[in-house]
Amino acid sequence: MPSIALGFRLAGATNILGVLLFSLALTNARLTAHSPVVFSRFGLVCIILWGFAYLSVADSHERVPYLVAVFAVEKLLYVATWVNWIRRFSGQLPQMFAESPLTGAFYAVYGPLDLVFCVFFSVVAIRSLRARAAATA
Repeated sequence: MPSIALGFRLAGATNILGVLLFSLALTNARLTAHSPVVFSRFGLVCIILWGFAYLSVADSHERVPYLVAVFAVEKLLYVATWVNWIRRFSGQLPQMFAESPLTGAFYAVYGPLDLVFCVFFSVVAIRSLRARAAATA
């Protein structure tokens, strides 16, 4: 289905282009400083690689429903990380926006955006698994 493939492409572009933009091509020290474990340079490169993984299955997602389910779990982990970060550091967001609008914007939106893609990947995985089960029944 073309709209589903578009969702994978949007997820891939968000990971790849979003990371490159908000990290200033992996040079934004402020981004890393606020969450050095998750958003180290290595972590950012891994997020970009996930983006390429989403792109790689855009046109064949129905054949790899378990991989799509892994994508959903991966996004859920980032949502949980964001929720934990927001609970601890949301008071720093105004200062982050003042010092670096890109960094502030990143920390304000990455969790909700990952939640959208988590739901998307979950729905796609469930639909694909149901279609597979119906085809073999």
